[in-house]
Amino acid sequence: MTVAIPPSLPHDLVTGVDTVVFDVVGTLLEPAPSVSEAYKNSSEKFGVTLSSSEISKRFSVAWEKQESLDAQNTPAFSTSRSREYERWQQIVCDVFEDSLAADKIFEDLWIHFGKSSSWRPVEQGCRLLETVRESGIDVAVASNFDERLLPLAKHIEPLIRIEKIFASSELGWRKPAPQFFQAVESRLQKEPDQLLLVGDDPRLDIAAANAAGWKSMRIG
Repeated sequence: MTVAIPPSLPHDLVTGVDTVVFDVVGTLLEPAPSVSEAYKNSSEKFGVTLSSSEISKRFSVAWEKQESLDAQNTPAFSTSRSREYERWQQIVCDVFEDSLAADKIFEDLWIHFGKSSSWRPVEQGCRLLETVRESGIDVAVASNFDERLLPLAKHIEPLIRIEKIFASSELGWRKPAPQFFQAVESRLQKEPDQLLLVGDDPRLDIAAANAAGWKSMRIG
């Protein structure tokens, strides 16, 4: 069968590609409101007041701290449902400096980001997804999200129409671990050179996919 090449994808990039795998956050979906605004809104429910800019700074530091801890794991970037829950709980505690309300803020945010109303489509990524789908090339999703992604995907476009969705907590690995990509290959029953990852993060998506032998395309 001859597969039409999507006009927005370079011919040499999709030659030999059987499946285009999309990242989620920053690629197909983005938080609405933003992470810092969501944290601010949640914290104010419990009497904690911080500016969005301060929350943004603290969040970046807290997120990098957890990335470093995962990198130091043996093996590196291995994960699980409990680890993902713990990582986000610790991020929230660090942002709010172990406030007495931190656990309540975390639980509120955990529920918030599991709702379809807390996300909106990323136009560029969604357009590309439709172009790939219309071309006849298979699509899948693989993300450093936790188990909340699976029920969320049943209620939000464009995920609602994608059957093959893989979350790091279910794979047992986070990007940039090569095992993350190997696990996706195994589930899709594909070889690395048959797969192309579309993502927004130069390290976790693009460099990691290339190191795993996949092709890649960055958006954003």
